[in-house]
Amino acid sequence: MHRTLVYVTVFLLATCGLVYQLLAGAVASYVLGDSIAQFSVVIGCYLSAMGVGAYASRNLEPPGRLFVDASLSAAVIGGCSSTLLLLTFPRSAFFRPVLYGVVIATGMLVGLALPLLLRVLRRQLALRELAARALAVDYAGAVVGSLVFSLLAVPRLGLARTALTFGILQALSALAATYALGPAVGPPKWLRVRAVCTVIALSALLLLSPRMASVIEDGMYPDPVIYAHKSLYQRVVVTSGRGSLQLFLDGNLQFASTDEHRYHEALVHPALVHARSRRNVLVLGGGDGLAVREILRHRDVQHVTLVDLDPAMTQLARTFEPVRRMNGGSLSNPRVRVINDDAMVWLTQGTERYDSVIVDFPDPNNFSLGKLYTTRFYHLLRARLSPGATVVVQSTSPMQARHSYWCVARTLEASGFIIRPYHTAVPSFGEWGYVLARVEPFDAPSELPQNLRFLTREVLATLFVFSPDMARVPGEINRLNNQVLVQLYDREWRRYF
Repeated sequence: MHRTLVYVTVFLLATCGLVYQLLAGAVASYVLGDSIAQFSVVIGCYLSAMGVGAYASRNLEPPGRLFVDASLSAAVIGGCSSTLLLLTFPRSAFFRPVLYGVVIATGMLVGLALPLLLRVLRRQLALRELAARALAVDYAGAVVGSLVFSLLAVPRLGLARTALTFGILQALSALAATYALGPAVGPPKWLRVRAVCTVIALSALLLLSPRMASVIEDGMYPDPVIYAHKSLYQRVVVTSGRGSLQLFLDGNLQFASTDEHRYHEALVHPALVHARSRRNVLVLGGGDGLAVREILRHRDVQHVTLVDLDPAMTQLARTFEPVRRMNGGSLSNPRVRVINDDAMVWLTQGTERYDSVIVDFPDPNNFSLGKLYTTRFYHLLRARLSPGATVVVQSTSPMQARHSYWCVARTLEASGFIIRPYHTAVPSFGEWGYVLARVEPFDAPSELPQNLRFLTREVLATLFVFSPDMARVPGEINRLNNQVLVQLYDREWRRYF
């Protein structure tokens, strides 16, 4: 028996097993939102399934051959898991059964494999030494798996290719086990044939994965995909069809070219016309450059600072010609400075003050985004405002997510702002809401720049009127330690998907 090779097998078993559950959690958070809930449930199911597999292993014989069979089965299911889950992405009725079926199956197989291997090794080592070495290697594999998953594999390979790559590694480790365990696996010929066939099949899928990714992307979106990129932070997809260009981040629509002017004119101009000065403007989020395009309509704007987390998004806005045409090359304008950083961290690191702030983050569908709608964030923002500065926050829909919208408004008030909520119709999204805010009392704006496509003085006045079905409702304040907004948002929007 080749002990070093056996421990390498244990290491890879733990590494691959952890990667499979992280992949399942990541895809589930993309589809179902609320990443904490999805990862918690996935990891809980996986660990429970491992326990069932470990318990079931006690009566299975022969342990050596079954260890190889369990490893190969886990390689096939785990390796194909992300592709299978992404294929069911557009079919939400099937997604949860497939998700938990994959998680439970891989968990049981991984939980089955290690006790079987320990039963083989106990003939060579004392129990105390065996348990210490095997578990130490197992835990080390889990640590390496978590680091490789987040820092290397997913950013460079994407979800589907990461799963297939680790499936191939696990199949190779099962093949190596037929040599490392020697006679304990019994006649090895057919085990090795199955292992080689598994490696070949998964390798073929890996080679075909770019084409499969295109098929998956096309199935997820109503129009043809013309750009797709997985950055460190999100999946960026641009589609084109029916006379419109659409941008999706992690499957969520961010704009459609047919009506984005309505959204961005309503976002930007009420805040800018009401600011005491427009010399120095800050944009948080808005990496597509469309809000900056509207800001640059104001000739007295001298400096625009845009802070967006994802450099892939701002690079797309600068260099991808269909989007660049829409934003008018705004991010290449000499008055504009682009910073790629976490907005919350960035606010703590400087002292420069701004005359107007446009907050254009994606909706708070997870806790990473939810922190950008908390009292903590708004207190940091207040510290960076010039006297007479105006802030506007995109605040989801007061129609579809009424409680979420007014939670944002209430949180701004709790942070010391006087607010003027307003809304407008954006056909691609429905009725959409914003909150205009200043530190001192103010009236609703009435002036606008010339030659806008949507807003007029008459239209502007109507934006601040709420019908009874969108009127204010009482609610909690979104604080960093509770993130009630994320839970509200998930509950309200889930009714529509």
